[in-house]
Amino acid sequence: MPIDVRALENSNDNGKENVTKDIYVDAGYAIALDSKSKVVLYEKKAYTLVPMASTTKIMTTLVAIKYGDLERKIEVSGKAAGIRGSTVGFKKGEKISLKELLYGLMLRSGNDAAIAIAEGVSGSVEEFVQLMNEYASEIGVLNTHFHSPHGLDYEDHYTTAYDLALITAKAKEIKLFNDIVSSKDVDGKTYNFTRSYHNINKILWQLPEANGVKTGYTGKAGKCLVTSSKVQGNDVIVVVLNCRERWKETKKIYDYVNKNYQFKRIFSKGENAGSINLHKDVLNLEYEDDIIIPLKNKVNYSVKIVKPEKIDGVIKKGDKVGNVCIYEDENIIYKSNLIASNNYSRNRIWDLIMKHYK
Repeated sequence: MPIDVRALENSNDNGKENVTKDIYVDAGYAIALDSKSKVVLYEKKAYTLVPMASTTKIMTTLVAIKYGDLERKIEVSGKAAGIRGSTVGFKKGEKISLKELLYGLMLRSGNDAAIAIAEGVSGSVEEFVQLMNEYASEIGVLNTHFHSPHGLDYEDHYTTAYDLALITAKAKEIKLFNDIVSSKDVDGKTYNFTRSYHNINKILWQLPEANGVKTGYTGKAGKCLVTSSKVQGNDVIVVVLNCRERWKETKKIYDYVNKNYQFKRIFSKGENAGSINLHKDVLNLEYEDDIIIPLKNKVNYSVKIVKPEKIDGVIKKGDKVGNVCIYEDENIIYKSNLIASNNYSRNRIWDLIMKHYK
């Protein structure tokens, strides 16, 4: 395959001092991930399997929104009302909409809400957890296993900081999820809920750029925090697990990213990405998406455009043909598709005729 390689300009033109020294983060496991491009900006033991406490509820919310009816009233069972740990205080027999349960789940970290959601959406906790694990695999989360929708300690309930960041990035594609986790206070009368909710996630007050996401704590997991915050207009996800000073360390990682990275638009959706000469025809290519990448100061980057030499059969406008890859030094950090700008059909009869006369 032909490969077009070129250097990527990375000048520090954002008016900030170049600060590139590494930082020490007092957390067992941590990561900073650009929500859109999935580029890793900082990591500490981010691929180690660990318990994650109530940050589990990010996936619970994601699955509930995907498979549930938000307006449906769910009756709180005795199992839900009697669950241990943090709760909203739902009573057995109360009928609560799925939407309100999600606010109770994420703002108050309600384990009772988690059980009610699981039973209401899937009929049982076990079937809902199966959905959680299936959906995790579907979105490319490979080193995570869920035992419950709430996150209390179990041996087979674990994730990695990296996986948890990927789950959060997926959830942040949904407007309702963002509306919930960015809310500081919710007036029950305004939403026609049974009660009002105050968010226990202190990062929303301590970091002005924060817009979510979820706290967690158990004996095995320690103090955990998943945060989403705006950096130069782009959402960056910070995960700290087993972190005593989770607010402080999250802000430290946020400052590190903001000082050391510049978000740059490398290519725009629909922009010309070159062409492939095919016999007497030309297949033009374009970028499938806007490509906005966080570039670290004083680091070398390069772009590789990979496209096929020949194409058999029919290509329709919009079909995926080739890739654009971005490298930090020799390591690939981003990959996306190139798509066809026009239709192409190889004339097989003509090929056979030409082959006969060769």
